[in-house]
Order: sequence, then C-alpha cells, then structure tokens
Amino acid sequence: MALSILLGGNFSRSVAREGFVNNDRPSVRDLQPEELLEIVPLQAHPLPPALTERSDTSGSGDYFDRIESTSVGALVWSEFPVKVYIASDVTATGDRLTASSPSWDRTVAEAVSEWIAYFPLEIVDRRELADITIERKRPPPQRLPNGDIRARSALTQYQLYARPDGENARAMLCHRFEVTINPTQSGDYLRAAVRHELGHALGIWGHSPSETDALYFSQTQTPAVISDGDLNTLKRIYEQPTRLGWWVAIEF
Repeated sequence: MALSILLGGNFSRSVAREGFVNNDRPSVRDLQPEELLEIVPLQAHPLPPALTERSDTSGSGDYFDRIESTSVGALVWSEFPVKVYIASDVTATGDRLTASSPSWDRTVAEAVSEWIAYFPLEIVDRRELADITIERKRPPPQRLPNGDIRARSALTQYQLYARPDGENARAMLCHRFEVTINPTQSGDYLRAAVRHELGHALGIWGHSPSETDALYFSQTQTPAVISDGDLNTLKRIYEQPTRLGWWVAIEF
C-alpha cells in the first residue's frame, strides 16, 4: 500500500509500506507494520555526536512546527554511519535511454558530502548495503489541487520493514529511503535537489517557509546551502521519540 504526500512547489515526498520479511520465521514474516506499531513504544534515541555538540549561536531558530507527524514518530536514524548509495544506472528519459555521467555522480556525491559535515553518512558502492539510495530517473508527475499536472524535480519516499532476530524472538522496526532525481537536473540545481531531498531522508519530513534554508519548499534561482535553521530543526527532530530502531519481543 502506498500513500502519497504532496506539498507545494516542485519538491514532494511519498510514503510506502511493506510487509516484514524473514525467511526463517514465518510468524515474523506474516506480521504487518500496523501490528508491530501497536507494540513498539515511542522512545527517543541518544543524539548523534555531531548534533549533540551543536548549539544555536546564530539565533536562527528552526521550523520544527512545519514537520509532519508519522505513525512511527520521528523519522530518525539510530545506527551510524547512515549508508548512502548513488545509483549510476542507465535511465529512461522520455523515449530515450541515457546513462549517468561522471559529472552527475560527482555532483551528487558533493551534495552528500555537504551533509557529512554535520551528520554521520557514508557513501557505499553496493545498493544492498544502503539505507538511502539516490536514483537518477524521472519521478511521477505531481497532480495539483486544480487538476493540473506538473513535473517534479525530485521525489523522496520511505519504506518500513522489520529486521528479524529469530534466535531471540524479536524484531526491530526499520526504514529505508529512496531519493529520485529527475535526469533533467544538472549543475547547481542538481546539487540543490540532492541537498534538499537528503534532508528529508535524514528525518526533516517537512519544508521550511524560508528561502534561506535548504529545505525551502520550492526551487529558487539561487539555491540555499544547509543553514543553521536546517540544522536546528534536524537536532530538534532527533530529540523526539520514535518507534524506529528499537528491538521488541515477539510472542509466537
């Protein structure tokens, strides 16, 4: 089942849910996310070191009041570094197939590195290792309230899944993200799109009302870099309780 969440501007997000996978224990495999959500309590994880040490000396404030709630609580990571895979695949662009170029890969990696300065991330070379995957493909179009259709520059979505521990009869509710970047994006706009969408994948599940923040709800002629407002908001999010990342016993 998928639930699309669309906001103003070219940036949007969606959420997808999937059943749990565990080939060793069918009773865990048959669990649905809603069932586990009922028994996993909301708890706050310790802050990542970089956020623990952060203090707002600029007085920039935050836009935490713009962050949307989810059924799992805060969309935070609790195991570090968070692993990012940059997909360098042949991509359908309209009626043509195009391959990502070294410059595309380099620009995306540079945008990821901007966040590494503030958050523990690691770029990996295998898709199956990734917590966050960045894809170069055209996102589905966005339908506006008036019925018009508009192309998206990017889309971020997440999936819930269970990490089973059959020996100890327990499971952990986890999530993974996919960031889809339109192949038409290049240069500073590509970098801005990745910077913005990666902010969502790190837990900023909402948009800033200020053009000076990387998580501003729309593209601008002069894209903003990661701001104090973005980082202040991220820290407040990581102080919130979540159902993600906690082991819970399963009775069979």
